[in-house]
Amino acid sequence: MGSYLIRNFLQRCVLLIVVSMISHAVILLAPGEPSEVDPSNPRMKPEDIAKIRAAFHLDDPLHVQYVYWMRDMVSGELTSFKDGQPVLPKIWSRFLNSLPLFVCATLIVWTLSFPVGIRAAVTRGSLYDRSTTFIAYGLISIPGFFLSYLFILWIVEGFNVPVIGMATFGMQDAHWLYRGMDQLWHLVIPSVMSALAGVAILSRYVRSQMLEVIGQDYIRTARAKGLDPDSVIYRHALRNALLPFVTMFGLMLPGLIGGSVIIEQIFAWPGIGRLGYDAILARDFPVILTINFIAAALTLAGTFLSDILYAVVDPRIRLQ
Repeated sequence: MGSYLIRNFLQRCVLLIVVSMISHAVILLAPGEPSEVDPSNPRMKPEDIAKIRAAFHLDDPLHVQYVYWMRDMVSGELTSFKDGQPVLPKIWSRFLNSLPLFVCATLIVWTLSFPVGIRAAVTRGSLYDRSTTFIAYGLISIPGFFLSYLFILWIVEGFNVPVIGMATFGMQDAHWLYRGMDQLWHLVIPSVMSALAGVAILSRYVRSQMLEVIGQDYIRTARAKGLDPDSVIYRHALRNALLPFVTMFGLMLPGLIGGSVIIEQIFAWPGIGRLGYDAILARDFPVILTINFIAAALTLAGTFLSDILYAVVDPRIRLQ
């Protein structure tokens, strides 16, 4: 198993470099330059543009630009086109803002999906099963940003309660308990809106997988022996139904970046997803390339973690 892990890790490192090269070439070959979207210099002179291109090596060949970018990123000297600030500290601060949102949404998804899906499978054809199926398909079909805007209008218009941002404006001088409750409120609302579609999708997967496992012969044998129904479902059926979800769990890591773009933009949450969106609008190539690199690294790390968890969940699988 040790040799497999080392070999797999090295393969993913090579793949990460290849992906970074492709994304670098695609982004830099896209039309437009940073100087064209600088609001403070709407009439920038040609010599000013030439200085900017020389400073950021934009006139060099693509492979040379890639080497400069990789060198500066690894050394921590990479700076933003937009404001000249170091890229890695900027991304790190936004990452810390996105992390609570991601963790809260993930906990909601995995906490609600399994009880809902398991009960729907056990009570197949019941009113509960049909109701959860109808609600799940509705949540999957309706765009998340549309539900988020409706919820914002309902809360703000109906109850006059702010939900935008990480905290309510003017709460800086309030008691620490009120500040904490206010920040928790601003965290829970976007987390719930971000988790709705995930709960709907994952609960359907849980229901489908549990129905398949419940129909197996060993489950009927366990019931025929008189085992407790909860023991049959949660000790025998559930463990064998978990294997497909190991892959889903590993692939949730990229959601730290890609899954937060829309929600962070709607709720004005200063996270890494919103930073990437703003960087795209400003053609801030260093920030875009670094975020893409981190997203690719998280994806490969997630699949690597899934391979390891396969052997933990199902002892019959051996990594060779």
